[in-house]
Amino acid sequence: MAAAWKRALLVLLASQVVSSLSSGDEDEVPEDWVLLHVVQGQIGAGNYSYLRLNHEGKIVLRMQSLKGDADLYVSDSTLHPSFDDYELQSVTCGQDVVAIPAHFQRPVGIGIYGHPSHHESEFEMKVYYDRRLEPSPFSEAATSEARDVARRQAQAPEDASQEEESVLWTIVISVLKLVLEILF
Repeated sequence: MAAAWKRALLVLLASQVVSSLSSGDEDEVPEDWVLLHVVQGQIGAGNYSYLRLNHEGKIVLRMQSLKGDADLYVSDSTLHPSFDDYELQSVTCGQDVVAIPAHFQRPVGIGIYGHPSHHESEFEMKVYYDRRLEPSPFSEAATSEARDVARRQAQAPEDASQEEESVLWTIVISVLKLVLEILF
């Protein structure tokens, strides 16, 4: 019985390694994006670190949790966004991406939250300026329906399937930890 669990564990770990190697294009960015800044830091479990964005235009935040799980909250109405008070968020276990629209009022508050599942989280966030022209939400050609769709897309996580996969991996890893504790 223990040998079967060990084989299953090895197969799961091997598949995770293969999937992480096949997703090596995470650092590729569109040529219309200009890197403005790189922020690295550490955050304790259940704590926030706050940043202020003053740069105008469409800004894209790409944050990678290097250790633990750091989550990203953004607001143009408060400089201290949290999981209770935000306009945009990304709360995946891997790379978090948020596109801040050009029409957001500046300064924009950015909150980085250290998830309580880890004692400490380390992160690296790259701040990009997106030079692509987007239609003005106030132009005559923009309909209220188009604005509603854009608003929903901005507030939704970058990729719903990626979020589902992230939750699945969290569950799988928790089960594997439990199995390892029982076996050893």
